[in-house]
Amino acid sequence: MTKGPVLIDLDDAAPVEGPDKAPPVPDAAPAPQGQAMQTAAVLAARRPSRLTRWFWSSLLALVGVVISVAAWDFVIGLLARSPVLGWLVIGLLAVLGLVMLAITLRELAAFSRLKRIDTLQADAEIALAEQDLAKARQVADRLTTFYAAREETRWGRERLADYRADQFDASGLLGLAETELLVPLDQAALREVEGAARQVATVTAIVPLALADVVAALTSNIRMIRRVAEIYGGRSGVLGSWRLTRVVMAHLVATGAVAIGDDLIGSIAGGSLLSKLSRRFGEGIVNGALTARVGVAAIEVCRPLPFNRVARPSVTGLVKRALTGLFGRG
Repeated sequence: MTKGPVLIDLDDAAPVEGPDKAPPVPDAAPAPQGQAMQTAAVLAARRPSRLTRWFWSSLLALVGVVISVAAWDFVIGLLARSPVLGWLVIGLLAVLGLVMLAITLRELAAFSRLKRIDTLQADAEIALAEQDLAKARQVADRLTTFYAAREETRWGRERLADYRADQFDASGLLGLAETELLVPLDQAALREVEGAARQVATVTAIVPLALADVVAALTSNIRMIRRVAEIYGGRSGVLGSWRLTRVVMAHLVATGAVAIGDDLIGSIAGGSLLSKLSRRFGEGIVNGALTARVGVAAIEVCRPLPFNRVARPSVTGLVKRALTGLFGRG
């Protein structure tokens, strides 16, 4: 029997494909949805029921009465035992009362400034809609008075005073006031929004705790909204900050702006390399982008004039500047 090489014809066999031809592994995990920001927005925008408000009002009133009676009995007993210590405690209580009165007055002043901004914005919208030059001049005068104590607006106020006589329509006058007075404030507000978006994205991506991202998103957004209000002159206290936060979040929830849509947020969440490698990084990117969207809404609420000559801030640009380099380029 002769031994030699054996030739096998493989012409009819199917070609063997390499690993490069294999289909991609399907991604079973859902796309990042920014759950922390959506939860924080719902919590901030939720209006308590009437029963809940009655409960907390009654509880606070009861606690106040108990504390007042206990303090009164304590002071009377102390005066009977040691008059010097009793009068010292009375003095401390008087100081505490003055401090609480100052806090109350500050909160009322904060609400007053926020009301002035709301009135200015509403009157400016009416002047633009009706092209009322007289009303536009009144708005410009009130805006100049509103920022009279702000050193960073001094140059803009001087330019507005020099060139306002050359404006013969409401759009031109309010556009001049917008560019001269509000552009520096817009830039400062945008920096605050970018910083908040970066902070929320970082905490969401790094901290593994379940509720830490929700707490970080809520506190960062409240702080951002408060800082934006302060930049535009609406210095707000605790109650004013919460009111602003509820107004902004309620508007976003009502319009569906805290949900992932077919805009840049979805493309950023799916386009970043790290978002594909880690779901936490993807959630961080989405939460940061939604924070930027909340910041734009806060600017629109706190700005004394509506966007007319100056372009409305772009969420796309804010997200790119805030997150580029943080998780890699999307």
